[in-house]
This record gives sequence, C-alpha cells and structure tokens, in this order.
Amino acid sequence: MGQQNNVREGALRILDQIEKNQSYSNLLLNSEIKKNQINPKDIGLLTELVYGTLQRRMTLDYYMEPFLKKAHKLEPWVKQLLRLTIYQMIYLDKIPDRAAIFEAVEIAKKRGHKGIASMVNGVLRTIQREGVPSLEEISDPTHRLSISTSHPLWLVKRWVKQLGYEQAKEMCELNLTAPLQTARINTTKTNWEACFKMLEEEGYQVERSSVIPEAIRCLKGNLANSMPFKEGLLTIQDESSMIVAYALGVKQDEIVLDACAAPGGKTTHIAEKLEQTGRVISLDLHEHKVKLIAQNAKRLGLENIETKALDSRKAGEHFPEESFDRILLDAPCSGFGVMRRKPDMKYTKNEQDVQHLQRIQLELLNSVAPLLKKGGILVYSTCTVDDAENASVIEKFLNENKKFSGDHTLAERLPKAIKALCDRFSIQILPQDFGSDGFYIAALKKTE
Repeated sequence: MGQQNNVREGALRILDQIEKNQSYSNLLLNSEIKKNQINPKDIGLLTELVYGTLQRRMTLDYYMEPFLKKAHKLEPWVKQLLRLTIYQMIYLDKIPDRAAIFEAVEIAKKRGHKGIASMVNGVLRTIQREGVPSLEEISDPTHRLSISTSHPLWLVKRWVKQLGYEQAKEMCELNLTAPLQTARINTTKTNWEACFKMLEEEGYQVERSSVIPEAIRCLKGNLANSMPFKEGLLTIQDESSMIVAYALGVKQDEIVLDACAAPGGKTTHIAEKLEQTGRVISLDLHEHKVKLIAQNAKRLGLENIETKALDSRKAGEHFPEESFDRILLDAPCSGFGVMRRKPDMKYTKNEQDVQHLQRIQLELLNSVAPLLKKGGILVYSTCTVDDAENASVIEKFLNENKKFSGDHTLAERLPKAIKALCDRFSIQILPQDFGSDGFYIAALKKTE
C-alpha cells in the first residue's frame, strides 16, 4: 500500500497547491514527478487522480455536500482529500472502495489528527453505504449541466446563449475527456511516410490526421520523447492551431510578423511554409518565452525566424508602417477552447476577465494594423470559443478601421476538411467539431 499512498499524497499536495496558489496543474504535476521520483508505473495514476479530481470538482462537491455537517469549517486539504477519494470511488473501476477509503484515512492520520481521520472515515463509509445524490434532482437543465460537467454556471449560461443548449452540452461533456496529442511534420526536413516509419519503429502508435495534411495523431506514447522530435522532424501542436498558417497563406520571400508568438508553434509552421525563404519576425512580451521560440527554430533547422522580446502594442515604435506582407495576431485570450488541457482555468476566470481581454485584443489589433502593407492579410486568432473575444472583437475593429475588410477568399486557402466550417472570412472551431482545441480564426485584408 505504501507506494499507492505516496501517489495519493502526491495528488493531494498538487491539488492543494493549485487551489492555494492558482498554479497551473501541468507544471505542478511535472515538478512533483521529478522531485519525489515517482515510479514511472505510477505516473499514469497520479495524472489521472489530479486531472480527474480537478475536471470534476463541482460534481464531487455536489456529491459530498449532503454528508458534511460543517463544510465551510473544513481545512482545504481535508476537502481535497475527500474529493480525491470520492473521485476514485465513483470514476475509477480498478480501485476497490475499501482500498481508497483506507488510504484516505491513513493520509488523514498522518496530516491531521485522530478527529479528522475519524470524520473522513465516517463521511466516506456513509457515501459507500448510501450512494451519492442523483444529478436528476437538479430541475433546471442549465444548472444541471453546470454541476454534471463541472463548469461554472455563469460560463454555461454564456455558452447556452451563444451556441444553444445542445452544442454547449456537447462541448462541456467533451471538456471532461483527455485530449489526443497531435504533431506537425516539418516538411522542410522530411515527409509523412518517413516520419511515420521512424515513429512506428520506436513503438509509437500514430495515424494520419484527417483534417491537416502534414499532421499526425498519437494514440500511444508521448511524441516529445521521440527521436523525430529530438531531430527536429516534428512539432507538437494542436490541429486547430495548425489551421492558422493556412489562413495566413504565405508566399515565398514574404516578410511576416507573428505578434504574440510564444512558444513558437505557429511561427515555425509559417517559416516551414515559406520554405526557408523570406522572414518571420516573432515577438513576445517575455524574454524567457522568446528564448523558447529561438530554441524551437534551432531544433527544426529553420533559419528564417528572427525573435524579439517586445510588447506588440509598441510594435509601431520599432517597425515602419506597411513593412509586413502578412501579420498574425494570435491574441492573449481566456483559453476556454483548451480546458481539456488546463482544467483548473474553469474555476479561476470570471466575466470581468473576458471584458478586460477584449480591450487588450482590440488594442493589439489597432497597434499592429498600420504595419501591414496595402493588399496584405492580417489573421486574428484565439484559443477560445467566446463570442466577446472573437466575432465581437473583429466587428468592432472593422467598424473603426475602414482600411480593412473581411477577406472572403479565406476558404480557398484552407485544407479541404476545414472549408465547410468557414463562414465568409472567419472560422469558429468547437472542440467537438473534430476533437481538437476550440479555436477562432478571422482573415482580414487591408484594402487601402
């Protein structure tokens, strides 16, 4: 039992820290694995416990509530321990209830005192005996959807209003599943067949993407540890994110600005599409993130990328007007499209954040717009599904900038499988469309 306990204690430590410090789960998980030398056999369970408990936090609280007399008086770690154990009891078939309860009581003894241990034991045994309350008891469908898929009510209401109940439900349910790892083949160095063969020989299970010609989906293994990755034949990137370089439609020898570029997935894709000609100038606010872009470019053997640590809102002070053929603005956003990868963000964002982000997005658009040549293309993208950060931003920008119009030739540049999702000059991808991240892309043309 000792090793199992170590995994559960590790999961509890991470969950505790996420709540206390609003830290990112993926970063904490990696440092826990390194610091406590978690046995490779147990990494899967540790990941499942952390992400599963986080993903379903509101559902677990709903299940637990009737059994707690003074929930508000509980120490945060005790609440996390109960969530963690109830998650195992309800969602993990391989772990017997008695084992999960036994471990929880042992951790409670170790971290707390006898009173806490007996309270934890009492609550969990009652749940085991009586079962958890039914979600059907929640009569309002939107409220039920919020609790059953563990998304804050304000967010579910917003999505139901923007997308309709069925689409919102499908998206919330999909957000509870693990995303598939996808990668982009570096076409300047290799082709699909050669890369596929190398990965198969290494024991990876991969298949060709049905939406992006140069993409692969990984069914088994982590591509970041593969030889093709180390040799610069691959970039790990979501399929939705790969559509951006298509939307931009670069031609050889063009000068392209990537205004918010870190960690460099789109920058390197654009550079590959330029076939080692032209130049991509990649900006990011933070020096350490700019280093990441440069490292990625080096690994991939791309020499047509220049990086600069700079706030894109000040780009006009560094570059003359009309100096770029194409501009990509992959704007900072709420990230509601990537909740499967970062489940903690569901609980930390609020409606004010969305409005604040819209202001920044418009500021950035207005700052980079003068740098585009006449006839040039500006692509605006986000990894969110929220209308206020997407279509509304573009509408406001076009109303205030008469030199720009929507580029209605966007669909012509897109991979075949994506064309149907294009609405005039923009695309809103929902996670359920083809199992990728939620994403928005709009293409604008400078007409005068």
